[in-house]
This record gives sequence, C-alpha cells and structure tokens, in this order.
Amino acid sequence: MFDVIGNWFKRYFSDPQVVMLAVLLLTGFLVVIYLGEMLTPVLASIVIAYLLEGLIGLMQRRGVPRLMAVWSAYLLFIVVLVFLIFGLVPLLSTQIAQFVQELPNMITRGQGAIMQLPERYPDFINQQQLADLLNSIRAEVAAAAQSVLAFSFSSITSVVTLVVYLVLLPMLVFFFIKDKQLILDWFCSYLPKDRRLASNVWNEVNGQLSNYVRGKFWEVLIVSLVSYVTFEAMGLQYAMLLGALVGLSVIVPYIGAAVVTFPVAIMAFFQWGTSNEFLYLMVAYGIIQALDGNVLVPLLFSEAVNLHPIAIIVAVLLFGGLWGLWGVFFAIPLATLVKAVLTAWPRVATG
Repeated sequence: MFDVIGNWFKRYFSDPQVVMLAVLLLTGFLVVIYLGEMLTPVLASIVIAYLLEGLIGLMQRRGVPRLMAVWSAYLLFIVVLVFLIFGLVPLLSTQIAQFVQELPNMITRGQGAIMQLPERYPDFINQQQLADLLNSIRAEVAAAAQSVLAFSFSSITSVVTLVVYLVLLPMLVFFFIKDKQLILDWFCSYLPKDRRLASNVWNEVNGQLSNYVRGKFWEVLIVSLVSYVTFEAMGLQYAMLLGALVGLSVIVPYIGAAVVTFPVAIMAFFQWGTSNEFLYLMVAYGIIQALDGNVLVPLLFSEAVNLHPIAIIVAVLLFGGLWGLWGVFFAIPLATLVKAVLTAWPRVATG
C-alpha cells in the first residue's frame, strides 16, 4: 500500500513546477479558509478592482494615460458607492421595514385565501392537508421571526464592522488599481523563475475570472433594473426589494432563479390572489428569466465557461459550504481553476 502511494507521489510530484503549483494552491486554500473572514475587505477590494480594471483598460486603449484613467475610474466608483449608501440602501431599508409591518396582515389574508382551497378544489386538497399546511407555515414564520430577533441583537457589531469596511474598502481599491503592476511584481519576486505550469494555469483562469466578475456585475445590475421596472409598472408591492432579490439571484446559477421565484410568487399571491394580475406577473417574471439565460448571459460572457451544469451546481454547493457568499460568487471561476489545473497537470504515459 505504501509502495503504491510512494510510486504515485514520485510519478506526479517529481517535477518542481508541479510541487510549486500544489504549494500555491494549498496556501491560497488555507488562507481563504482560516483568514477569509478577516480578509473580507481585501477580497471585496480585489473584486471591485477587477471591475474597474476593465474600464481603465478601455480608457487606456483610447489613449488616456493610466494614471488619469485610474483616477477617473476611482472617482466613478466613489460616486456609485455614495449613491448606494445614501440613495439605494435607505430605499431598500424603507421597503423592508414596510414589509415587516405589513407581514401580519399578509399572513391573515393568506390564511383566508388558503382556507378557501378545499371548497374550490375538493378533489386536490382536504381539511387535514390544509391544517398540516397551516401548521408548517406558522412554524416557518416563527423560525423566521426568531432569526430576525437574533440578527437585531448582533446588529450593533455588524454596523461597527460595516463602518470599518466602508473606510478600508475605498483605500484598498485605490491602491490595488494604482499599484497593480507593483503588487504583481512583488508577488512574483517570491516565486521561482521557471514557473511555466503556474503561469499557464493563471493565464487561463485570469481571463475567465475577469470576464466572469465584470459580466456578473452587469448581469446583476441589468436584471435588477429590468425586474424593478417590470414589477413597478405592473403595480406589485415592494417592487424595488423584489427587483434587488431577482438581480442578486443570478449570482447563484440555476439555484438562485428557482429560490427567488417563491418570494415573487408569494408576494403577488398575497396582493392579487389567483387573479389575472397574478398570472400576468408570473409570465413577465418567466420572460425576464428566459431573456437573462438565453440572451443576456451569452452577450455578457464573451468567453464561455465550458462547464457542465452538474459541475456548476456541485461547485456552488461545495465552495458555498466552504466560503459562504464568496464561495457562491466565485463558484464558477473556482471550478474553472480546478479544470485548468487538471488540464495542465502533467500526465504520465502508462503501458
């Protein structure tokens, strides 16, 4: 047994470049696992720097000096950040507060509509099934209320942490885009000169990662805006809140769209019941999802991520379980990294 393991190790790890690549991957994995929470501002800054680098590169290609392009992109980022903090977030907070106040009335109306189901559809549901359904709903509502209460007790610490992040984030973003090449040169100075295998993997993943982050940002923005305008035009309550949820759902491929359908459908049902307005809204929502998957995604993601849907779902579950929201967001690039490593890993001919 030990001989088999030793032979396998010598076969695949006798190349110094393979060892270096394995050490880099293991180091990065351990840093994110054990230091990821402390390094959240750094990770967020790297993501934002990736977004801004696309704009900086576009301005440089049009003849703008890099320093001027950096300052222009950074000022745009500050304007957007101020708008989010003082414009969008208060509006969303107001809708969340209104929703919490309206929740008891919505539950009452929902119970009244559900109580009529046995009369309308006696062949599909009876009183016992209805009682079980209502008990399940009450249990879920109670659990949600406890979660909200627990969050409120820890909100003071969260607010302090958020303030610290809002101070650090702009500083980190500025230095990441201003001193990008300096930081990369410093990092590479600690690596061996002969790093062809690691460079091949990085070049493949870098293109996928930058394309994915920028494309995903625009996808979230466009889907959120289109959903909000559609919901608002159709008169759906809490249109901004639901539009934001629909936009954020695209971060999680396949799973997100399925999950966010429930709050949209439930809100429409509480507002209109099983009327034509409910049907029209769900059709419009289905059209938004179809256009996102079949039109918007192919346009935004010019470099297609050649991964099977099963691989994407497994990556979302695995990396999301390991790294939370960051793991979900970067599930596809991380899966692409795994695929790039497996493709570049040297194979030994047998026989």
